[in-house]
Amino acid sequence: MAPIRLALLGSGVFARDAHVPAILTLGDVFEVAAIYSRRAENAKALAAQLPYPAAIYTDVDELLKKVDVEAVDIIMPIALQPGVVEASLAAGKHVISEKPVAPDVASGKALLARANQMIHGHSLVWMVAEQFRYFEAYRTAGVMLRRGDIGRSLQFSWVISEAMGPDNKSYRTDWRRDNSFCGFIIDGGVHYLAVIRAIMGEVESVMAYATQVRPDLPPLDTLSATLRFENGAFGVFTLTFAAGTSWNSGIHVAGERGALRISEDRLEATINGAPSEQLFSDNPVEAELADFGRAIRQGGNTQSPPMEALKDVAVIEAMLDSARLGCQVQPARIA
Repeated sequence: MAPIRLALLGSGVFARDAHVPAILTLGDVFEVAAIYSRRAENAKALAAQLPYPAAIYTDVDELLKKVDVEAVDIIMPIALQPGVVEASLAAGKHVISEKPVAPDVASGKALLARANQMIHGHSLVWMVAEQFRYFEAYRTAGVMLRRGDIGRSLQFSWVISEAMGPDNKSYRTDWRRDNSFCGFIIDGGVHYLAVIRAIMGEVESVMAYATQVRPDLPPLDTLSATLRFENGAFGVFTLTFAAGTSWNSGIHVAGERGALRISEDRLEATINGAPSEQLFSDNPVEAELADFGRAIRQGGNTQSPPMEALKDVAVIEAMLDSARLGCQVQPARIA
């Protein structure tokens, strides 16, 4: 079967460091036919990573007219992505777009409503590139909890401290710090909510506090929330980009018959007093792009549909609303 002819819309850090290497590792699943960037030199630099030529565009509308492009991989600033997703679907292209699906729930709902009409009319695939859904450690932990391996889940905790400074490539992307949306709290936070929901299920309500510690990380860089899950468990989620630690606390889940400790590459369990450990080694960006290619060629759903990505945004937005209002908030319902 011929490779899927793919266009890359965006030539930034994550396109260079993650998407292109994953596409090349997947062999003949994709062929990058075109690259868009506002600056031709950036698109040419990305094209230099490929073992074959790709057409260069500085006008995304012109690229979308290219009839031999089947699919697009949108790796653009969050505030711009919804409009480009809609334009790509309208042009009849399959779409994988970076997370978050939209800057907020309202714009995300409007985008999903418009996109659904185009998708159903033309059998198009649209998925969100939330690579944290593809870490097998998190997926396995969710299966264990739903299966009842540790009995009824009672308690969840996750403390994340990540110093975001000039030595971090993401920090050097100005749009993440230009106050056009809720900065790293949304951009990074949806990763963690995808994991929390995959493991614990849906969040029923939150009570949160948020603040900006560092003036270079607007509008907020620190968030702490208590969560009540629909399964009755309680949880604590704390995230800061203003300070870092040299270790990862991991996720802890306590249940009636045991407990789990989970990180990206390790899943430890104690069940009825018996300890066990599973180690994982996976490339989630490669896995999500493989899922996209499979859905295009074979049909069926992907593991990261836009509705799930919007549910991640809804929980983060509920936390921010709770911090602003000083009260318990239920995440918006996404159906």
